[in-house]
Amino acid sequence: MAETALTTPTETAARNIPASLIYETLNGRPLYRKGYKEVLANLKTPEEIMGSIDLQAIIVSVLHGFLFNKINRKKYLLTTSESGLHIANGNNLSNDIAIFDKEKVIIKGKYFDIPPKIVVEVDVKIDLEEFPARELDYFYEKTDRMLDFGVEKVIWITTKSRKIFTASRSAPWLTENWDTDVVVVENCVLNMARLLKEEEIVF
Repeated sequence: MAETALTTPTETAARNIPASLIYETLNGRPLYRKGYKEVLANLKTPEEIMGSIDLQAIIVSVLHGFLFNKINRKKYLLTTSESGLHIANGNNLSNDIAIFDKEKVIIKGKYFDIPPKIVVEVDVKIDLEEFPARELDYFYEKTDRMLDFGVEKVIWITTKSRKIFTASRSAPWLTENWDTDVVVVENCVLNMARLLKEEEIVF
């Protein structure tokens, strides 16, 4: 008689959650969108939690415009709109902004399966229940996975604390204030405080 595999309550619950509520999968486990519990409780519709909040959308838009005008677009390809990154089975990530070496990109109609040179993330869009230290655990785990895949630099921008967290394979990881100059790629230096002031964005 075949053995019956035991499942944990978390695994059993996960089987009843629609795939549309998964934001990404990291190290083999699904990470659900913020607000997914309200959807399961019929307090919200799936559409209500799919998009970014206004502040996140504005920040990503401003960053994309800034980077688009600063990077060498003959050399680099800039993507946004939660571009999918397939690292391996059980690792399908979303990136707010990614900068690829243009010559390495082959359009296949699928998730990108090559590492971006640079990834820029704005805030956290998942439910953090699975992470004991909340945002930090998620930052570190996702960042480690992307760096191991070959991403050269990951830049996290947090709107609540107004900090920039920068991680790379070749330098110490740093958390700095928004008014710090951060090198994205050559000839492209980001200063969030200055950029938002120039764009007259106040919050």
